[in-house]
Amino acid sequence: MTRENDNYETVVQNTGTETVAQFGNTKKGFMAQLQHLLHVNPALVPLFVLVASIAVFGLLLGSKFFSPFALTLILQQVQIVGIVAAAQSLVILTAGIDLSVGAIMVLSSVVMGQFTFRYGMPVELAIMCGLLTGMICGYINGWLVAVMKLPPFIVTLGMWQIVLATNFLYSANETIRAQDIEANAPLLQVFATKFEVGGAVLTVGVIFMVLLILVLSYALKQTAWGRHVYAVGDDPEAAQLSGVNVRRTLISVYVLSGLICAFAGWALIGRIGSVSPTSGQLANIESITAVVIGGISLFGGRGSILGALFGALIVGVFTLGLRLAGADAQWTFLLIGALIIGAVAVDQWIRKVSA
Repeated sequence: MTRENDNYETVVQNTGTETVAQFGNTKKGFMAQLQHLLHVNPALVPLFVLVASIAVFGLLLGSKFFSPFALTLILQQVQIVGIVAAAQSLVILTAGIDLSVGAIMVLSSVVMGQFTFRYGMPVELAIMCGLLTGMICGYINGWLVAVMKLPPFIVTLGMWQIVLATNFLYSANETIRAQDIEANAPLLQVFATKFEVGGAVLTVGVIFMVLLILVLSYALKQTAWGRHVYAVGDDPEAAQLSGVNVRRTLISVYVLSGLICAFAGWALIGRIGSVSPTSGQLANIESITAVVIGGISLFGGRGSILGALFGALIVGVFTLGLRLAGADAQWTFLLIGALIIGAVAVDQWIRKVSA
């Protein structure tokens, strides 16, 4: 007698004196193996898309695109989004979302600038205050989500509005010019420092982004804290029963996210040269885009933070490639929108392997 379901075939054999049940996995086809491979290594999909997009634009545009300068220019353009996407990834892995990352980034940069020029504070101390500002905003988000049990979407939507208003009220919509920063506080622009490696022009901001992603990737895969983050995102109740301190894990994720956003604010000063309360307004949407294209599940508990970097780079490749090809800028949004929908569809398909 044989009974079949979606995943397994159960064979019941009568041997005269006893009945033996044998279970065998019938999912041995190529698509099933591919599904399992992508489930175990979710960063493979965005990596394939990234390599394919570079190859396509390289073939179409030749050396105009496929050069050390052009490829490193992409890294420079996506460094802010990549850093913020790292913060967003941590939150999304816990099955949350943070709409306030862009506002926290800008407020932190404004605090660094205003404390230096308005109050005459040493630039090193002003930078520390900016980093602390990001951590405080992250802690408030985490406390409201973990302790008060409020939905992350609502909490961070409200925090986005509060921080955005605070940013403009505190700065009085004042921009600190690049010339003043260069003359009096060059440390604020340290992330813009450039150096050349074999024809490729890199910045401190790019190196920081890559190192940040690598450190977070190691922490998520190799430490108890990282395993707790995935466990909370997968099933917080089961994680609690397993001994994971869900409340502390969530708060730590939001605090770390706020700190990373503050570093992004510091890098933003170097990127644009000035301290402006109107900069980086789309960072929250861009970070979510990078995370989704990067294969991190919006349902939490699955994905690789390396995928977020690949997602940011994919957006950068499409943006620069289409610009060099002379295409209308709207094609970039169209293709990125299609990638977002495709990434979510692939995520749903991959999730079926564990259903």
